[in-house]
Amino acid sequence: LRSRLEEMNKLLNWKKFLSLFPKRESLRGRPNYEKILMLKLMFLQGWYGLSDEELEFQVNDRLSFQQFLGFPNFIPDYSTIWRFREELEEDNITDKIWSELQNQIKEKNIVVENGVIQDASFIIAEPGKTDSGMDNRGQTAKTSRNRDGSWTKKEKKSYFGYKVHTKMRRGSKIVESLAVTTARVSDNAIDLADPKDIVYRDKGYTGTKTKALGDGTMKRGNLTPHEELRNKRIQKKRSQGEHPFGTIHRAMNGGETRLTTIYRVVVQQIFVFAAYNLFRLATLMRT
Repeated sequence: LRSRLEEMNKLLNWKKFLSLFPKRESLRGRPNYEKILMLKLMFLQGWYGLSDEELEFQVNDRLSFQQFLGFPNFIPDYSTIWRFREELEEDNITDKIWSELQNQIKEKNIVVENGVIQDASFIIAEPGKTDSGMDNRGQTAKTSRNRDGSWTKKEKKSYFGYKVHTKMRRGSKIVESLAVTTARVSDNAIDLADPKDIVYRDKGYTGTKTKALGDGTMKRGNLTPHEELRNKRIQKKRSQGEHPFGTIHRAMNGGETRLTTIYRVVVQQIFVFAAYNLFRLATLMRT
C-alpha cells in the first residue's frame, strides 16, 4: 500500500473538492489548515486504520505520508484532525465529498457488470462502562462508554457496535452508497437499491421487498431444486460483495471503531470506504 500512495494521489483532481467547503466568514483568529491537506489526512486514516494521535505521529515520521500530502510546512496535530472531522458533519460536507468522488470515478469509464450487490458487515466497538455517569462525549471524555452502539447476535456469537450497509457495483467492486446503523438493526431493514437497479442479496434479505427493478435475493427454508439452483446462480454473482469488507479488514486494519456516537462513526466510515474506492480504482486503472 505504501508504494501506491503516489499512484492513488494522481487519480483524483483534489482541487474540485475545495468548492464543497463553506468559505470562512471571518479572517480573525487562527487560520484554518489547507482543506486538501486535511482531506488527504482523512484518506490516510481510512487506508491505515489509524487513530488521530497515531496519524499525527505517522505523518511526522514517514516520508511516504509527507510526500502524499505534498510535504506541508506545518502538520496538523491530533486535536485539529478531530475538529476537522467534526466540522465535516455540518452542512452535509461528507455527502458532498462522497458524491464528488463518485463523479470522478465515473469519469474514468470503468467497465462494470450488470447489477449491484447489497451487503452488510459489523463495525466492532468497545462497549465500555455503562454506569460511568459521564455525559461529555468529546475527545477529552474520561470514559470509554459507547453511547450509540448496540448488542446483537449472529450465529450464536454476540457483537457490540455498529453495522455498515453497502451497495457495490458488480465488476468494478466500487462501493456506490452506504449507510451506518447500530448493530441490532437487521440487514433487511435497509434498502440502498435504486428503482433502475438489479440487486443481488444474500439469505438475510429473504422476504423483504426492494425498490430495485430486479430482485435477485437468495431464498432460505425448504427449497425446491429449482430454487436451490437459483440460489447458486445468485451466490455466484453476489460473491464479489465480500471484496470491500475483506480488503478493509485485511489490508486497511478496518472493521473496528473507537468512536462512541453514530454520527462520528458515519463520518469515519464514509472515509474508510472512500479510501477503499480509491484503492480499488488504482487497481482497476493498472489492469
